[in-house]
Amino acid sequence: MIPDMKDKSVGVFGLGVSGIATCEALVASGASVYSFDEKLEAREKTKNTEYRAEHPKDWPWKELSALVVSPGVPLTHPKPHPIVKKARMEKVPVIGDTELFARAVNALPERERPRIAAITGSNGKSTTTALIGHMLREAGEEVHVGGNIGEAIMSLPAPDRHAVYVLELSSFQLDLTHSLRANAAVFLNLTPDHIERHGSMDGYFAAKSRIFRNQQAEDLAVVGVDDSWGERLCTELTAAGRAQIAPVSASATLGRGVYALGGAVYYNFDGKTAKAGDLANARALRGVHNHQNAAAALAVALHFGASPAIAMKAALSFSSLAHRMEEVTRIGKVLFVNDSKATNADAAARALAAFDDVYWIAGGKAKEGGLDALNGKLGAVRKAYLIGDAADEFSEQLKGMIRTRKCGALKKAVAAAYKDAAASDAPAPVVLLSPACASYDQFKSFEDRGDQFRTFVGDIQVENGAAA
Repeated sequence: MIPDMKDKSVGVFGLGVSGIATCEALVASGASVYSFDEKLEAREKTKNTEYRAEHPKDWPWKELSALVVSPGVPLTHPKPHPIVKKARMEKVPVIGDTELFARAVNALPERERPRIAAITGSNGKSTTTALIGHMLREAGEEVHVGGNIGEAIMSLPAPDRHAVYVLELSSFQLDLTHSLRANAAVFLNLTPDHIERHGSMDGYFAAKSRIFRNQQAEDLAVVGVDDSWGERLCTELTAAGRAQIAPVSASATLGRGVYALGGAVYYNFDGKTAKAGDLANARALRGVHNHQNAAAALAVALHFGASPAIAMKAALSFSSLAHRMEEVTRIGKVLFVNDSKATNADAAARALAAFDDVYWIAGGKAKEGGLDALNGKLGAVRKAYLIGDAADEFSEQLKGMIRTRKCGALKKAVAAAYKDAAASDAPAPVVLLSPACASYDQFKSFEDRGDQFRTFVGDIQVENGAAA
């Protein structure tokens, strides 16, 4: 229930999973809902409902209290979507489903509020979100995980003071969220991405930083300080003095916060540094980047009362998420890893740093800068197999640095990479799909790309007599 929506009229633009969940929640709260989606198949889903889709030109704009839009709807760059322009002209507030959740929580008495952890960052936010949820469940908490991962936020159980809500939030979602107060908020990192949506890195940084907007003195602000943007944010938040600050790092010793060095994780919140545990055997958290994710998750878990021992034991039992450094299988000595979610060069660099001998599949719809972020970080790559629109561009960028082969299609790349890896002198070679690109040149989504990778690996397994 969203108390302040009773007897109100609300527009919902975008009828994907989160849009339908929003319509259902608004109707259950007593609102009159007017919905639309530009895709006919999405509109068809609203037949025989109280929010049957109709064109926005037929909406009672003078009566609308809010317009709830899908996070993918541009607000400013490259230019505002027509529905956003219309709402602004009619002075109708434009919000997202996370803002509706925040309003439902804010309507509760203080003692009835649930605890909320919110996580953002260019890379690693899904893993960190899932890991926080896992740590808290292992500590005996009732946990609901959603937002930009798993369930749509309006599909989660109604706010309950006994529960912890762990929410992954993208910059798009944060742009549409104004009143959310996170008892623990996490900013992992910032690398060039979504510039076309935010106009500049400063605009992107401002959107991500909104996650801390409504924090209070007893809340925790967790900030990854392994890049210059995180260092800047940590300084700004410390100066503002609104919340407790917990820097996290996987590259340096910290006088306060949580840091991981060589797989060992340390924490210091009271002037004394203590070792929480070791990530050496945490197979789902390979690589320095995942050690920073684990440090951030530990900071949140400790803030919510989990013991270091339980939290680190949970890290060891954590399973990797689909398409995020996901170990698919091993055929002979060759390990196949699906990191299809690595849609930019910084994410791919983190994956490449986690292994010794890599047969790397990359390419797709290139983002600004291409592979620039990988300069000097290709030491583990034996050979690159290039696919999609970026194949020619990447081939030129990588010339003289590593061996490459333009494969075009993913199936061909998987087969070629396996053949070379199996024949190599490397004792434990890895065929790694970490594209450093968006997927929509050849696939429906990064999930579709990762699923097809799994299928092609399965074909090779069958051809090799299922020898794993």
